[in-house]
Amino acid sequence: MKVLTFGEIMLRLKAPGHERLMQSPLMEATFGGGEANVAVSLANYGMDSAFLTVLPENTLGDACMGELRRFNVDTSRILRGPGRMGIYFLEAGANQLPSKVIYDRADSSVALAGPGTIDWNTALEGIDWFHITGITPAISQSLMELSLESVKEAKKRGIKVSCDLNYRKNLWKYGKSAQEVMCELARYADILIANEEDVQKSLGITIDVDVASGNIDSNKYEQLSNKVLETYPNVEMIAITLRESRSADSNGWSACLNNRSGFYLSRHYDINDIIDRVGGGDSFGGGLIYGLNHFSDCREALEFAVAASCLKHSILGDFNRVSADDVMKLMAGDGSGRVQR
Repeated sequence: MKVLTFGEIMLRLKAPGHERLMQSPLMEATFGGGEANVAVSLANYGMDSAFLTVLPENTLGDACMGELRRFNVDTSRILRGPGRMGIYFLEAGANQLPSKVIYDRADSSVALAGPGTIDWNTALEGIDWFHITGITPAISQSLMELSLESVKEAKKRGIKVSCDLNYRKNLWKYGKSAQEVMCELARYADILIANEEDVQKSLGITIDVDVASGNIDSNKYEQLSNKVLETYPNVEMIAITLRESRSADSNGWSACLNNRSGFYLSRHYDINDIIDRVGGGDSFGGGLIYGLNHFSDCREALEFAVAASCLKHSILGDFNRVSADDVMKLMAGDGSGRVQR
């Protein structure tokens, strides 16, 4: 099983610790981005994963390629082209102060790409699973068109397609709304991943839910997932993450999955003293793809995804630096955090 993820990877510049941006003249420089994060997770679990994007022909592009290779992600399909590397700035929140993200990704190399940029016969050769998110088509008009082209080409070849709806209100700036684009893209997906806001903003499907209250009504999420599956007969299943954000440091975390034959609600985790929640949703997506390909039971796949993303909240950076064994231990109930000797 070989998985290809497609999207933008950015330079991540984070204020040290819990400082505010520019509080001191220092920033921690790493790389991150939705689809790349999924590719790294899968490679860490031992899966054959590749990442597809367009990077600038400069030192930053070279360093990014090297970082992905360090995690055993296949970078052979990555293109180099004009433009720049997108950047995002991160300020880590604490207690009642939320985390803050500022994007600087206009005219990045992948944002300039459009239909015809990628030779899909080459890019999709030997690929069994294709993954994209709603972030990629939000970046630019041309990349939106390329994103639609990508899922059509994948489906044409009988490749399984997963899509994390991933609504980002600060990115949809070129004249198209998320619903105009994502309702079309979802028609080519076999598996959808989302939270309740993603479903509402990207697909226009709503139901009265209040995650912030801390009370998860599973019946409402079953209704919401049923509505999505009724609207999109091509979709085999949808997984919805359920985050109860009590503060920047303390979240409740669980998820549900509807595969048309059953509705499953995962174990619930209380996550306190969060180190870094950015990339948490991507770690869930990577965990779900792994789980669906390694367990015969959808319930186990869901539990693996939730446990994997729970662990990500304790790891600094976009990438989820855990192994499948780490996740399996948490699934088995070993969440004490005791020193392992």
